[in-house]
Amino acid sequence: MTVKFFLYCFWLIVFSAVLFFAVGCNSFGERHIKIRNEFTDGKIDKAKSDVDKAIKNSSQKDKDLLKLNSAIIELCSGRPESAELLLREVRDKFDSLEQQRAADAARNAASLLTDDNTLAYSGEDYEKVLIRVFLAISNLMYNGTDAYAYAMQINDKQNKIIESRKKEVADLSKNNHELVKRVEENYQNVAIGAYISGLLHEETKRNYDEAYRNYEKASLWASKEKFPNAYNFKDDIERVKTGLHSKSGNGVVYVFALAGKGPYKMQRNCQALHEAQIITTAILSKFSDVAVIPDFAPIMIPVIVASNANRFGYNFENLKSSVDVSIDGKFSGETKTITNITEMAVEQFEANEPEIIARAIVRRAFKKGVVYGVKKATDTNSWLSLALDVGGMVWESMETADTRCWNLLPDTIQVYRVEVPIGEHEITLGYKTLADKQPPTQNNKKIIVRDGCNTYILANFIDNKLIGEIIVNTP
Repeated sequence: MTVKFFLYCFWLIVFSAVLFFAVGCNSFGERHIKIRNEFTDGKIDKAKSDVDKAIKNSSQKDKDLLKLNSAIIELCSGRPESAELLLREVRDKFDSLEQQRAADAARNAASLLTDDNTLAYSGEDYEKVLIRVFLAISNLMYNGTDAYAYAMQINDKQNKIIESRKKEVADLSKNNHELVKRVEENYQNVAIGAYISGLLHEETKRNYDEAYRNYEKASLWASKEKFPNAYNFKDDIERVKTGLHSKSGNGVVYVFALAGKGPYKMQRNCQALHEAQIITTAILSKFSDVAVIPDFAPIMIPVIVASNANRFGYNFENLKSSVDVSIDGKFSGETKTITNITEMAVEQFEANEPEIIARAIVRRAFKKGVVYGVKKATDTNSWLSLALDVGGMVWESMETADTRCWNLLPDTIQVYRVEVPIGEHEITLGYKTLADKQPPTQNNKKIIVRDGCNTYILANFIDNKLIGEIIVNTP
């Protein structure tokens, strides 16, 4: 009895030690939270230094996402050309991985032995679209020659994703109309691609019909009912009907604002699923001649975290945030939301959540089945049985949710358009929310407006702070 007691204690100590190290495996977000915190705190040079080190020292599976974060830092630091090169590299890599992943049956099967982190990461659907959004914005900010092509890629990619997801869900769910409808409702086209196409056509002063069609499309796609400060395309549509980009002696200034902290992923225990697994294991043991130890290891799944959410849900006060725009000391107007990135990420996650949970169930059932099958086939004694149970629990506890994501995205992309006389002007930008009692911090930049031309300005604001610098596409 004493020997058995000490053996039992030995197994318990071994299990506890292995479980401690297994649970200590960090997710992507935990490994790189420092970079996100530095960036959102405005320490952009430190964030740049740390992301460069991380790219150099990280495993291959982290590099692509770190390069996306580096692209945002480069863009906000006034280096849009460098940002474009990084974005193009990751876009091409994700496209290649997306094609390989469906055919990679061996790696898909291997994920049952571990977790979804084993799979090559080809980007969330919203990230694939946003790569092209930021390619268009980056290109606008230094020469604009490829911006139209990138804008067209935005529209093309999102349409392909929507059709692909609808077909995939229909095939997996045997044409379950409720799940297909969920994808149709939660996968919405973003308006910014059509909007950029429209403003570029309008600037040529020859393609007003194309500008009109793009603004109409952008207006159709924009979900105005969800955004209290949504951009209204009515003025753009009416203006191009008249065929007048700007009055003689004037140019047009577009202010693009990246506003707020964007979404990121965290892992959490799917409690309902975990409890169901414990009961399933108990029922299996009751009706079998092989004892199966209850499943106490948590079942971790990824969740999208909205930085501007409170415990009552989505914080619409932050949705009303905007950037005040003044020109030569006189208030001109404020930016309006044209793309809500957080809502886009949250809605797409909700559409895909059943599949994420299903994969977690299959993984856990597979691991439990392996342990059960070995015990059934080998007629094990009690101590070997305990060893198999302990090994199975450690195996299950080593799972971590796949929290890989592009975690330096803003909450929203906003825009403001104004016609301005040609020449040099001083533009002042200040970020605010309805909750702010103090006037926004003023950030100034000299700009040059050219006759009949567009001038593009980009700034990133988080918590009333300018992150990096104000960027202008003209000297």
